[in-house]
Amino acid sequence: MPESFDAVGAGVRAAVYDRTRSRGVPPTVNELAAQLELPQASVAAALERLAEGRALVLQRDSREVLMAPPFSAVPTPFAVRAGRRLYYGNCIWDALAIPIVLGTDARIDCSCGCCGEAMSVEVNAGELAASASHAAARDAVVHFAIPAQRWWQDIVFC
Repeated sequence: MPESFDAVGAGVRAAVYDRTRSRGVPPTVNELAAQLELPQASVAAALERLAEGRALVLQRDSREVLMAPPFSAVPTPFAVRAGRRLYYGNCIWDALAIPIVLGTDARIDCSCGCCGEAMSVEVNAGELAASASHAAARDAVVHFAIPAQRWWQDIVFC
């Protein structure tokens, strides 16, 4: 079994996702250590292993969680309103995944990649429904400028 999926790592990963789903943003190393009753160094090491295994993405300097895919810890152009919470997707693909992960309906506020005009996309009962606020949204196409096989060369940029 890969080292990134050891017992501590599995517990840290589960706690990251539980807190992210319930609060809208990932927990800090300090919050995880307190919740899991583990030393901060153990939590930080587990996060590093998870990042090495591409299960999470850490912020370059602070080493806090930046991405717990599909969730972003920082605001992005892909705001997802689900229930009373605001989440951010790392890209449109992740934004579309958030309501599925949460098992709820949602509205995604983003912009048209072609003209930059604001648009909303809704996910209702697992089905995609474009907002009438932007004519192109009804026939929208998700376009990825960089092939998926190259995303991890610089996942933050992609």
